[in-house]
Amino acid sequence: MLTRDELKQSILRYTRYTLGIDLSALTPREQFLAVSLAVRESVIDRLIATRNRNRQANGKHVYYLSMEYLAGRALTANLLNLGLLEVCRDALSDLGMELESVAAIEPDPALGNGGLGRLAACLLESMATLDLPGYGYGINFEFGLFRQRFKDGYQQEQPDVWRSLGTPWLILRPEFARSVSLYGKLDMSSGTPRWVDTKTVVGVPADLPIVGYGGNSVNSVRLYAARSPGEIDIESFNKGDYLKALKANILSERISKVLYPADDVPAGRELRLVQEYFLVACALRDILERHAHNVEDLRNLGTKVAIQLNDTHPALAIAELIRLLVDEHGISFADALAISRSVFAYTNHTLLPEAQETWTVGLLEYVLPRHLKIIYDINEAFLAEVERAWPNDSERRRRLSLVEENGERRVRMMHLAIVGSHCVNGVSRLHGNLLKRRLVPDFAALWPGKFTSMTNGVTQRRWMLAANPDLSRLISSRIGDRWLVDASELRSIERYADDETLQHDFAAQRKHHKIRLAGIVTDLTGYALDPETLFDVHVKRIHEYKRQLMNALRIVHEWLELVDDGKPPVAPRTYLFGGKAAPGYFMAKLVIKLINEIARVVNSHAKTADFLRVVFVPDYRVSLAERIIPAADLSEQISTAGMEASGTGNMKFMMNGALTVGTYDGANIEMLEELGEENFYRFGQNEEELVRLRKDSAYRPRQWLETDPRIKRVIDAILGDRFSENEKGVFKPLIDSLLDHDHFFVLTDLGAYLDIQKRISEDFKDTKRWWRRSLLNVARSGHFSSDRTVREYASAIWKVEPPPRS
Repeated sequence: MLTRDELKQSILRYTRYTLGIDLSALTPREQFLAVSLAVRESVIDRLIATRNRNRQANGKHVYYLSMEYLAGRALTANLLNLGLLEVCRDALSDLGMELESVAAIEPDPALGNGGLGRLAACLLESMATLDLPGYGYGINFEFGLFRQRFKDGYQQEQPDVWRSLGTPWLILRPEFARSVSLYGKLDMSSGTPRWVDTKTVVGVPADLPIVGYGGNSVNSVRLYAARSPGEIDIESFNKGDYLKALKANILSERISKVLYPADDVPAGRELRLVQEYFLVACALRDILERHAHNVEDLRNLGTKVAIQLNDTHPALAIAELIRLLVDEHGISFADALAISRSVFAYTNHTLLPEAQETWTVGLLEYVLPRHLKIIYDINEAFLAEVERAWPNDSERRRRLSLVEENGERRVRMMHLAIVGSHCVNGVSRLHGNLLKRRLVPDFAALWPGKFTSMTNGVTQRRWMLAANPDLSRLISSRIGDRWLVDASELRSIERYADDETLQHDFAAQRKHHKIRLAGIVTDLTGYALDPETLFDVHVKRIHEYKRQLMNALRIVHEWLELVDDGKPPVAPRTYLFGGKAAPGYFMAKLVIKLINEIARVVNSHAKTADFLRVVFVPDYRVSLAERIIPAADLSEQISTAGMEASGTGNMKFMMNGALTVGTYDGANIEMLEELGEENFYRFGQNEEELVRLRKDSAYRPRQWLETDPRIKRVIDAILGDRFSENEKGVFKPLIDSLLDHDHFFVLTDLGAYLDIQKRISEDFKDTKRWWRRSLLNVARSGHFSSDRTVREYASAIWKVEPPPRS
């Protein structure tokens, strides 16, 4: 274990010999760099030791392929997992620095968008904590998604230049650069497919270490940046044609510039496809080099390698592995397909039709002609299986085919992922069942043993120990700290739920976090918050199915009761929103506009000052979530039933003691089972009831205006421009969508939502009961640790075990 003096000397050494600065002249950013580089020594030592141990054990390795990794800030998390937090705090104090101030300088790595990327980060941290040889692959995006700002209530996207000042955690690995071929054509003249006349781009990797708790294992995510294979065109440069001289570099480097380029234009769709192939091409070559030294190794690849596809973005890995096996190693197509199925497993994350990724045959033929031919070959072999199972059933063949033939021919990436994998999993029990019953019932009938469920989880080290150290100390003072590696131990706190001293201390730490968050919000928005109010929090990606709009309508209802009727709420509330809308998602961006306009009106009205406050916090990200979640009293998990695959934000709030108001959807169902009905505010129609409503030709969303005057009043207020005096009619598209279609059943569930919110306010006034229920949320959250999730993956899907400890 590194000592205080050793760490201090290391910081001084990096200050002088790496940064070339005297200690007294360090800027805040340079302080962060010097401290991080000093801590990185311990990280790298353990990273090398972990790799040597895994190599010597010669066991099976797991490789996680994902377009997103929302790792969050690393310095504090690494110090905690290494057991060096207090050592570093003391060393910095000796040097005249303060740890929290130094750590706050670190930018969030902009390598993801939402739950998909944060789940990947949690699972990798749990793999390291459990000593599993598990590594990630991704793209080293220069700009990430975008930074969110508001102008006149509208979302504006700005570049997220997170690497502009460098990052100490990425370890460059240029010696492992990989060449990737693109475009070209398929030459069949010899009878054997040959991919010729291709263009080449180079993937240059950097490793982001992932430290397991206790520091015994440090795994990594290998992130690739795209580069041109050659230098600049010096002849063009010398002639003054500078753009032509740099053209190859520009075209190559665009691949790793931005996460999820807009796909509403042809160039954006092409770039997305290129990004996805770039990721899997780099990853597969790297994996094979690690594990395969001859053809026999390749034939037994499934005994040494498990590859998890995080959604369909990396599904091309199946075609790429088959290409490598057939074209470069002489293995037959049938054997290559069998090897693929022994290696790959696929996680489905959504039931939404628009999220089921497809690519036009024309675009695939242009960018990846060889892979299109392989996909056709896979489809031919697969449809032969279908024919054997259901002879002469052309309609079922059409539904199952990897190629959608109606209209413009498209390749279904989900079908490719299912056919090329040995296991397909949903991410909650309900989602897994709906996946089989509603999304791909024919596949489930063909291969019933291929489908399973692995309910998501989050790491308690990040979301309790790092994000909420006050609560963590409080828990450990009563039950010890074994819960940090075995979250089921949290159940032991249940016996203290009625302890008045513990309730008092629990309430005090919550108020501390609310005061801290209030300061952050004021700095970001100018709005002042009252920590004595109920902090009602709705933070997640902005999407119609997540129903931030329903929450906004509820706030309008409360405001109208207060302002027009003189009826104050039972419990004053602060409504906190956060989340980003996709740049091209008009309705989601209009919801953000509505919430911001509601905030403007509510927060400036004389009658509401003591009762209501509404704030949309800009640029929601991991480091902001770590401040918001510990301060939340109520967690909004109100998605349309049957549409949220799992959720992980719901679990983070539960671990920190917030009570949940939610629908019977995703992992909410399993949370409800753990908590009991009395500790969860459930409302709304369930998935089966909504399926019946969708089929009911007589169902009219407008009926709710006739049957519930509260709903009519809210709709009339918005249509009457009470929240859009300067932009009359701006919210009409939102309301028209509700009244004409209401695809996400906002009006259907709104009445029940208003009723249960009234009950929540009444319950919040009973502080003793509220804090008891908050403590029970903490105590019963252990099932939702990502450690449990990873153990299930390791046992049921990956068949991987940790190497023996030396």
